[in-house]
Amino acid sequence: MDRHSSDEDDDRQTLIHQNDTKRLPRQIPTSPRASTAPISGFHIEELESQIRRRFKLTFNKRYLFAIFIPLLLIPIFLSTDIRSLFSSNISSLKFNKVSDQLKESQLQALYLLNQQLTSLLSLWNHTFVNSNDNVSAVQFDDIKASLLNQITLNKHIQQTLLSPHKTGNTLQNATVLDPAYAGYSFDRCRKVDLKFSERRTIEWKPKPNKFLFAICLSGQMSNHLICLEKHMFFAAVLNRALVIPSSKFDYQYNRVLDTEHINDCVGKKAVIPFEDFMEMKKNHAHIDRFICYFSSPQPCYVDEEHLKKLRSLGISMGKLESAWKNEDIKKPSQKTIKDLEEKFASDDDVIAIGDVFFAEMERDWVTQPGGPIAHKCKTLIEPSKLILLTAQRFIQTFLGSNFIALHFRRHGFLKFCNAKKPSCFYPIPQAADCITRMVERANTPIIYLSTDAAESETGLLQSMVVLNGKTIPLVKRPPRNSAEKWDALLYRHGIEDDPQ
Repeated sequence: MDRHSSDEDDDRQTLIHQNDTKRLPRQIPTSPRASTAPISGFHIEELESQIRRRFKLTFNKRYLFAIFIPLLLIPIFLSTDIRSLFSSNISSLKFNKVSDQLKESQLQALYLLNQQLTSLLSLWNHTFVNSNDNVSAVQFDDIKASLLNQITLNKHIQQTLLSPHKTGNTLQNATVLDPAYAGYSFDRCRKVDLKFSERRTIEWKPKPNKFLFAICLSGQMSNHLICLEKHMFFAAVLNRALVIPSSKFDYQYNRVLDTEHINDCVGKKAVIPFEDFMEMKKNHAHIDRFICYFSSPQPCYVDEEHLKKLRSLGISMGKLESAWKNEDIKKPSQKTIKDLEEKFASDDDVIAIGDVFFAEMERDWVTQPGGPIAHKCKTLIEPSKLILLTAQRFIQTFLGSNFIALHFRRHGFLKFCNAKKPSCFYPIPQAADCITRMVERANTPIIYLSTDAAESETGLLQSMVVLNGKTIPLVKRPPRNSAEKWDALLYRHGIEDDPQ
């Protein structure tokens, strides 16, 4: 109980009541008697009365002072611009910000000017190192293209220097050089002169009853088409007609390729569908020689399952033989047309050559524009008429005449490119930067995007392909809509969902 009472007393001592005042000791004039005698109750009351009067006077003075000060400040406030008191600090902050932007833009401009100087010196040394040389038309085109690149770079430098002076999307008291506005009439990207008359070509003249049976197994449709194109070159070198594989063994090429177009361009029956070939052989054909271009990792790049498929089609064959003992698809060696003639020339009626997708032979000849085979058409290999017409209608509907076509491979390339050192797999921002530069060079307003990428990747790519503040649209094949007529031919012929 004693401890409890003591706690309550302590709590009371910490409280300050509203009417209590702190009693301070003061000097009171005393007489000798007062120093010894106790202070009377009257004296105590008089002391308290004096303290109350003094406290009240002090309080009243403070109260009046608190009221009087604002009254003095109001006229001062009305006669003074309060913003001027802080304007110097705000201006200082703004100046520092603009100053930093100016420094940054100047450093960027110096870097770009150094790039421009290096490019111009390279152009000078390359073009005018010998003043006696005649400048050809091709060199002149190169000069024009290089100078246009420098004009574009100069525009970037101007934009960089003017960027701190931008207000919203406009520039203050300045304009940026625009090649289109300044009278530069030549194209940013030069058209390729195919020069068909100057191509190195070979005549495709099939001998009667001499056939080359194409074998293409590597990869998917695009790889098979490249393989078929190389087989055509082999057939032209060996003077044989090319037999297109059966759809039961390979893709259904009659839905994809216009084989009659190839024959019309060459002027001869150079390509024969498998069904026509089997009809000529009365459904019992024999491959007299099955020659393997590659011996590793397995002969002809053909497994036992595909050999069984060939036999089930009514095709008989002898033993597989290799043209070269150590030809590996991972490290193909360069071959010449003489090598092909030595290893694959034969008097047999029907020969087969294993998959040649990885074959490296006469690269400059085979990959030149227009291909290595002499023909009278613009292109020798074309899609079937249904696909070609559908593509033309798609372009007419969505793209117009001026566009870039982009094949943006992702899923397969993630594994394929990461196996290389360094990797050839582009992150989306790097790909977007590359695509934007190409769009600027080509001066095109739209991109056709063929891709297996997910929406998350294509969405990010779309947001980053921006030129001069304008987003360049990426157009993909849209989902089926019965109201659209551009793809009606595919649906009318039942090939709209063909995986080929």
